[in-house]
Amino acid sequence: MSEEFKGGPKNKWSRIYRKKWFFPAVYLTIAALLLSVVVWYQNMDNQVPDATDDQEQSGDYSPVLNDDEAQTVLDQQELIQMPVVNLDEAEIVTKFFDYNAEQEDRENALVLYNNRFYQSTGVDIAAANAEVFDVVAALSGTVEEVKEDPLLGNVVILSHADEVKTYYASLDEVSVTAGSDLKQGDKVGTAGKNLFGKDNGTHVHFEIRKDGKEMNPETYFNQPVSSLESVSEEAEGDSAVNEESDAAEDAEANEETNATEEDSEATEESDATSDSEEESPESGEDETEADPEEETDDSTENDNA
Repeated sequence: MSEEFKGGPKNKWSRIYRKKWFFPAVYLTIAALLLSVVVWYQNMDNQVPDATDDQEQSGDYSPVLNDDEAQTVLDQQELIQMPVVNLDEAEIVTKFFDYNAEQEDRENALVLYNNRFYQSTGVDIAAANAEVFDVVAALSGTVEEVKEDPLLGNVVILSHADEVKTYYASLDEVSVTAGSDLKQGDKVGTAGKNLFGKDNGTHVHFEIRKDGKEMNPETYFNQPVSSLESVSEEAEGDSAVNEESDAAEDAEANEETNATEEDSEATEESDATSDSEEESPESGEDETEADPEEETDDSTENDNA
């Protein structure tokens, strides 16, 4: 019995365990299984459909429309910049005339020409070293007009979205032509001199207009273009209020004028009445005075007879 038991299955496994190749074979088998699992998992990831591929295959993806929308967002976020390259060397020598500004700023916004003072509708920018400098576009836009003015020098007008325009005057050289599309920071020309602002030497005259109304450029530097629209609406509201107040004042003035005319007419009528009353007694007195004279003449005739 003991010999049969020794030759049983347990002894067979014991002999297998004792072999030197058994455990390395087990390790290799496990490693092979793990590697197979990893390769299978990677193949599953590669089989997952890509969303971009699906969009391209389905035809729903339209890159042109998406690009246009992105461009619109960039335009809304564009900030108004000074029309110069080096901000550190630029200075504003003439301010925008604002009735609500301080006295010193209002005086600095007056331009003397031909022995008369004119209110500045923009700002004059000059270099600290009084030298020529490049003038660049404050906003992206289209060149609407390039002209030569006898007083303002060379003038370039750029049109932008939402009825916004920028004016660049007192230019020496002009680097653009009408119809050109400019990006913010593109060169417009070089600063020069003109007759209207000759006291400022070499400079550029810069204006911002919204719906044809001049805006103070200093207020909107480094501000989005949308800020011009809010101020324009406020200005329209103020003008409407001013018109209503002016109409009310005119109505009051007309009422006062009518009342004054009525009073004057009443005064004239009373004066006329008093004059007529004064004339009546005088006429009666004349008649009374005439009667005694007539009686005296009659008595004298009787005596002579």
